[in-house]
Amino acid sequence: MPSAPAPLSHRPPRRVLILAAAPAQLLDIAGPAEVLAQAGRLAEGPTGDAALYEVALHIVAEPGASATTAGLPLGSTVTAEDLGAWGPFDTLIVAGGQGARRRCDEDAVRDLTLALAARARRVVGVCTGAFILAAAGCLAGRRVTTHWRWCRELARRHPDLAVDPEPIYLHERGVWTSAGITAGIDLTLALVEADYGHALALAVARELVMFLRRPGGQRQFSSLLTAQTDLPARLADLVAWMGENLHRPLRVEDLAARAGLSPRQFARAFRAETGETPARLLERLRVEAARRMLESGAGVAAVAGRCGFQADETLRRAFLRHVGVPPGDYRDRFRIRPASLIHPTEKVLHA
Repeated sequence: MPSAPAPLSHRPPRRVLILAAAPAQLLDIAGPAEVLAQAGRLAEGPTGDAALYEVALHIVAEPGASATTAGLPLGSTVTAEDLGAWGPFDTLIVAGGQGARRRCDEDAVRDLTLALAARARRVVGVCTGAFILAAAGCLAGRRVTTHWRWCRELARRHPDLAVDPEPIYLHERGVWTSAGITAGIDLTLALVEADYGHALALAVARELVMFLRRPGGQRQFSSLLTAQTDLPARLADLVAWMGENLHRPLRVEDLAARAGLSPRQFARAFRAETGETPARLLERLRVEAARRMLESGAGVAAVAGRCGFQADETLRRAFLRHVGVPPGDYRDRFRIRPASLIHPTEKVLHA
């Protein structure tokens, strides 16, 4: 018979380095570090802390600058000389912040990142840490994400990248990138799940009082918020009203009248301001509302009616266009289970 796998508490810890360029976003460092530490505490065996991860921090200092954008002092736990002696290790996490965006092309930052990435099993960019990884050539030819505010700038500097402003995090060919700040926590939970399974990742999420461990494909922010950004007040108010009345037919003629324009004027102005037709935005708003309802466990027929789809099949076709899976499959995968329905043994992971 094959031998049983070693308890987590008996396995060697995975070495993780968090690399940052001062001034760094404090939560880009603290968030992933806390997730990894909690994973060890929650998986501890009879002998104590499982120490699933051995986390080190190196900040490339800048004379006269604080280590963090919050102005709080933070010191490296390993020196550049120490890192030079490192052999292969598990995970390189590159934090974001002002330093990542402004200093990514400095030789000291770029060369160290490239040398460390070559020795890491996987490479992770949190928020604008993607700027450092891109400058070092670690993201070449990949689909990546970063904080929504900086996606255009990353794409401008590195036209070989496919920069997607929507996902919370992305994983492609051994490289992970995340959206802004707190999305680094979601990404690190996904790393824990990849390393040690769903139960431990879920236990960490509950311990950190995270309402929902968001799937990587979830948008950084809602279609409603995106559509309202930088719109004239008249159209912004209309888009907000659309979001509150998705159950109605919402014909173009009715929307135009509400905006005080003729249907032709309205269609032309709407496309000029939003980059898409009213019908396209309306469908995106409805699909997004349907996703939220499905995550709460609602039935497909009820969702279709509440979100303004004429029939279940209409919802299905729209869902496939925007999400890539049927609504029923999405609900089964991402439905939020009440904490009372999660079996207590999901937190006993060392046996």
